[in-house]
Order: sequence, then C-alpha cells, then structure tokens
Amino acid sequence: VLSGANPGRYGFLWHWFDELFVLLDLLLQQHYLARCSASFSENFYSLKRIPIGDCRQQPLATAGLPKRQHWKSLLLLVLVPYLKGKLEKLVSSLREEDEYSIHPPSSSWKRFYRAFLAAYPFVNMTWEGWFLIQQLCYILGKAQHHSPMLWLAGVRLVRLTAEDIQALEQKSAGDTLSQTCSIKTQVQSAARKALGGIAFSLSTGLSVGVFFLQFLDWWYSSENQETIKSLTALPTPPPPVHLDHGASSALLPKLKTVCPLCRKIRVNATALSTSGFVFCYRCVYSYVKAHQRCPITGYATELQHLVKLYSPES
Repeated sequence: VLSGANPGRYGFLWHWFDELFVLLDLLLQQHYLARCSASFSENFYSLKRIPIGDCRQQPLATAGLPKRQHWKSLLLLVLVPYLKGKLEKLVSSLREEDEYSIHPPSSSWKRFYRAFLAAYPFVNMTWEGWFLIQQLCYILGKAQHHSPMLWLAGVRLVRLTAEDIQALEQKSAGDTLSQTCSIKTQVQSAARKALGGIAFSLSTGLSVGVFFLQFLDWWYSSENQETIKSLTALPTPPPPVHLDHGASSALLPKLKTVCPLCRKIRVNATALSTSGFVFCYRCVYSYVKAHQRCPITGYATELQHLVKLYSPES
C-alpha cells in the first residue's frame, strides 16, 4: 500500500517485499513456537508440536520445544518457503531470459541454465510427489506426519488437551497478575487489553473477509459466468391460471378492454399487482373489499394491491 501510494519514497519496500515478509513471519512463528509449541496456523486449529519419541506423558504446550526441534521448526517454517519462492521466481526469469537471451548459443552460462531449466521440473515433481506420498501414508495410518517438514524437524502434531488450554490461560493470567498496581502499569495493561481486543477483532474480521472475497472471486469468475447468465436470464413466467372455479369467480372476457366483473368497457382501468389482471376501479374495489382475493385467480389480495392505470391520452 505504501509503495503504491508513494513509489518515490516507499518503492524500496516493494523491492524487498519477500525479505520483509520473511522477517515478520520469523517474529510471528518464533513467538508462537516459544509460547504455544506450535506455529501460528497450528495454534489456530488447536494443535501443538511435541518431539518424536515414545514418551508416555506429553509435555504441556507452555513448556516449549527442545532447542534442537525449536530451531529446526523455525527454519523449516520460514526459510524453506522463502527459498522455494525465490527459486520459482529465478526459474521464471531464466525462462524469459532464455527466449530473449543475448548470450551466444555455445556459451557455458547458457548451457548451464538450460540444463538447470530442463532438470527443475523433475526436481519439483519429486518434491511435490514426496509431499503427496507422505500425505497418503498419513491418511492410511502408515505415518505419524502429514508433511515431511515435520519429520525433518523431529516433531509431530497432536491436539491440545484440557491441561494445555488451562496452562495457556494461567500463563496469560499470570503475566497480567505479575504486574504491580501502579498507574503506569495500569495504563500499560489497559493498552494491552485494547490492542488485544483490536487484534481479535481484526483476526475475526480477516477470516470473514477472506470468506467473502473467495465467494466474490468464485461468483465473478469466468467459469461461473455461464451459470450466472443462465440464472439471471430465465424465461418470463406464464400468466396466472384460473384457480377458483366457483360460482362467485369471474371468467375472462374475449375482449381485452372489457371488465371481467361487469362485462362492460372498463372505466378507470385498475390492475391488481397480485395477478396482473385489469378491471374497472369501482368493480374491483368493491370485490376486493368484500372477498379479499383476486376475482380471476383467487390469490389473496388487499386494497393496497390496486394499481391505477392511465392511458397515454390522459
């Protein structure tokens, strides 16, 4: 937003966008790994990381991970996606350069990156296939991890227990009670609560906003346009049929200028918005007031549904 609003002053932020994002992601994941033994998304779904082993009693989420597993998890959560994104951008730029290259066809550099471009799809397929096989093994109960990243970090995911939730709540309450009751700390506590409320509102609003953005993206997608057109271009429904064939119901005359009630040329033509049929004002007013329905279709009708029609001459 800043680089778009003022490119001359903040354009460098867009140039270093990936690095700034990695830095912020590093701080976020470090906070959640140290406090909840889980990444941000894992904590959102009430999960925690525990070291791989046959330990009968799982450590609490507030205990944190051992240093080895902690730093492995942090690097694999932040560094690997960053390097993978950079590699994809490098491949894309090399492919563009290959089309408009100024290097001689026999240069060693051109042979090198052509070999790299030829090998990259197979490397990427192997990487993605590894993830797919790991997920299938996890679904079939043959593996403890759904992602190879967890195996490389030496951890596995489990659900938060009631003791974990209670320990997290006590830790949060303990941080608040440990402060002294001075005016300065009270102001700081109020500011933290306000920021916490704002952060909770933003996180909730973000989830709802993402849902509606995805819905709008689906609604206005090119694949969905044909469905939208078919729904909004439905044929005109047929006129109402005669529902009441009783003795008191009126039949439609052959001439369209004749009132179905008095069988005379209409005077002060008035239509019923419930059915669309046209009558004399006096005839339809008296009929609707007495029977509370349309004389032709029998639909429930009130006096407010009478619509006065005006001829072009008037």
